[in-house]
Amino acid sequence: MIMSRLHKVLAPLLLSLLLLVTSCASKPPSRFDQAQQASSQQKSGQAVVKDATQGANFNKFFPKGDDGYQRVYTQEKKGFAQAKLKKNGKEVATLSISDIKSTPDTANKYQLSTKKVAGYPAATVGNSQTSVLVNNRYQVTVRSTDPSFDREAWLNKFDFDGLARLSK
Repeated sequence: MIMSRLHKVLAPLLLSLLLLVTSCASKPPSRFDQAQQASSQQKSGQAVVKDATQGANFNKFFPKGDDGYQRVYTQEKKGFAQAKLKKNGKEVATLSISDIKSTPDTANKYQLSTKKVAGYPAATVGNSQTSVLVNNRYQVTVRSTDPSFDREAWLNKFDFDGLARLSK
């Protein structure tokens, strides 16, 4: 009878002790935890270089809304600014300027380009995007899914000369 009582008391006590010991033990970090820690501490290879142009500085170079078009700024961060172009309340295009100093390989697609817009090298990506490279530093892009939208005409409305002076 004493053994029976001892089992009834000892079994839950040992089980509780086992749970306490295993829950307090620290588990080694997983490979995902280690990768996250390494990437968050990394200083090189960050998305935007320190001396990238502030996005707010790009706004004055965007075309004004006219002929029923409305320009609405949607994003502004270091190295990038974006605006939506709307007509009758419907989005018809996305306009953007980005500082490619953080991603210098971006300039490669313009090296072999024979296309020019306002004297600057231009590149077309698919049938929805046309971009211009200003002074090997700033990429100006117009995107529209409507094939009848004249992306080059809107690119010509940007102040490329002012943007070129910004890079000096």
